[in-house]
Amino acid sequence: MLVLLPPSEGKAAGGKGAPLDTGALSLPGLTAAREEVLGELIELCAADETKAQEVLGLSEGLKGEIAKNAGLRTAPARPAGEIYTGVLYDALDLASLDAAARRRAERSLLVFSGLWGAVGVGDRIPSYRCSMGVKLPGLGALGAYWRAPMAEVLPAAAGDGLVLDLRSAAYATAWKPKGELAGRTATVRVLQSKIVAGVEKRTVVSHFNKATKGRLVRDLLSSGRAPDGPAELVEALRELGHAVEAQAPATGGKAWAVDVIVTEL
Repeated sequence: MLVLLPPSEGKAAGGKGAPLDTGALSLPGLTAAREEVLGELIELCAADETKAQEVLGLSEGLKGEIAKNAGLRTAPARPAGEIYTGVLYDALDLASLDAAARRRAERSLLVFSGLWGAVGVGDRIPSYRCSMGVKLPGLGALGAYWRAPMAEVLPAAAGDGLVLDLRSAAYATAWKPKGELAGRTATVRVLQSKIVAGVEKRTVVSHFNKATKGRLVRDLLSSGRAPDGPAELVEALRELGHAVEAQAPATGGKAWAVDVIVTEL
């Protein structure tokens, strides 16, 4: 099972430790592309703070992120699962998993990133600011930039098992499973169910979408479940207490659509 996660905008400080080694990150086929994006980002942030603020879409209160980006080569690094914070990662709570579940997390979780492409939760990275929606002056839109490198690397990383896609739309632009692999992919959304005047209404939620996805992944890791495909995923989630509805694709080369229904947020 390969689980695709979005990053978080907010990130923990790097703390203490050795600096980044891009050659030690998971998916070594992405190393050259990572170095190119990293170099462009550092150059931008070191040369022109005003331009960097505009390109990165930073508010005045976040201008300190520019200097942080300029120093990424020497900044202390720590596991990505500790760097990424926010609602999904709070609900996932990797630090409190038992040893077996943490090993499963390091094998199966990939966090997509405008800077790194995708990294494992055990990969050591510095704290940074660069979303997938950024257009770097020398490279253009990062979502488009990453498509070719990802297409080369990720099918092999997915192997012959399930791909559980929990990414937001911006990060899904960087790689879309195709062909037979798409048929083993399940994309998940979270819907809140309410009864209004005796009629059920379902709405897409945002903040609690992330929390539910974090809990869903935690439940799978803690239980040791590793579904072989989307149908087995639906069965596993139901057995773990989630209300799930699924729709198999009508044609080949499409992902399954899986809805997780919540009534309380």
